[in-house]
Amino acid sequence: MTRLTLAIDAMGGDFGPCVTVPAALQALALHSQLQLLLVGDPAAITPLLAKADSAVKGRLQVIPAESVIASDAKPSQAIRHSRGSSMRVALEMVKEGKAQACVSAGNTGALMGLAKLLLKPLDGIERPALMTVLPHQQRGNTVVLDLGANVESDSAMLVQFAIMGAVMAEEVLAIGQPRVALLNIGHEETKGLQSIREAAEQLRASPQINYIGYLEGNDLLTGKADVLVCDGFVGNVTLKTLEGVVRMFLSLLKSSGEGKKRAWWMKLLERWIKRRLAQRFGHLNPDQYNGACLLGLRGTVIKSHGAANQRAFAAAIEQAEQAVRRQVPERIAARLEAVLARSD
Repeated sequence: MTRLTLAIDAMGGDFGPCVTVPAALQALALHSQLQLLLVGDPAAITPLLAKADSAVKGRLQVIPAESVIASDAKPSQAIRHSRGSSMRVALEMVKEGKAQACVSAGNTGALMGLAKLLLKPLDGIERPALMTVLPHQQRGNTVVLDLGANVESDSAMLVQFAIMGAVMAEEVLAIGQPRVALLNIGHEETKGLQSIREAAEQLRASPQINYIGYLEGNDLLTGKADVLVCDGFVGNVTLKTLEGVVRMFLSLLKSSGEGKKRAWWMKLLERWIKRRLAQRFGHLNPDQYNGACLLGLRGTVIKSHGAANQRAFAAAIEQAEQAVRRQVPERIAARLEAVLARSD
């Protein structure tokens, strides 16, 4: 396995270095061929490395950055004043070939804009999309995009998202002829926004895409589709609603019945039920699939949740490593070239 280098925006997110640095050390300990560039304020990062193993620290370098893009900053203003920021410096590491991918929990709009400006979209892609892979009840996975990079998407963009999602499902998840669906408010062809209906027409007419029609929100975790496509507004609300419900469910498993007096056999039965439920649904824990890949760029960029904890941010780093090793941008570019050539 060859070595690879990832650039980490250590200052991004709600918690900054106190989460990103321990997560980086965790990732380095698990992957011996991984090297990380921690971009940010050395005064904030260095003290958190004091107790790290020397072998791990040898594969880590702190890259100074002068500022941090605020999570609530307006993207257009953040981009104009981004020089020297930890997010921009991390992306420049990828542009200059010093790193193969960038991971950030910072401002989504700024990350999207800067990544598009510095790394450039692939030919045939109007705007990149945020994509994640969600586990479903059949113990498989569903590729979902867009998750917030584009609040509004026309039909052409939805078709581009479908192509990129199909490539992810086929090339990365090893799903032959992945089933592609559009997220809508009903299964009937006449329902939904005009952009969705127009995208459906284009996808039905495309022999390169295994389009199966519309799915509703309650089908998200059923495994009926391998790729689920929507605009960024709908995708972001859907994902965060799902994560909130799953977190509440898992927290109820841990807290229910605490402090109550029960017979010993009832306690054993309750413990057994909780363990079985945790085994059955634990794979849905959002921390395990944190990190959305910004698809459609000439480089790899992973967006972590701003509120990610150490475990979740380490999962985002893991996703970046997998995306680089599986050559996701290159595979998407090749498929787009083939599809566009057939369309012409």
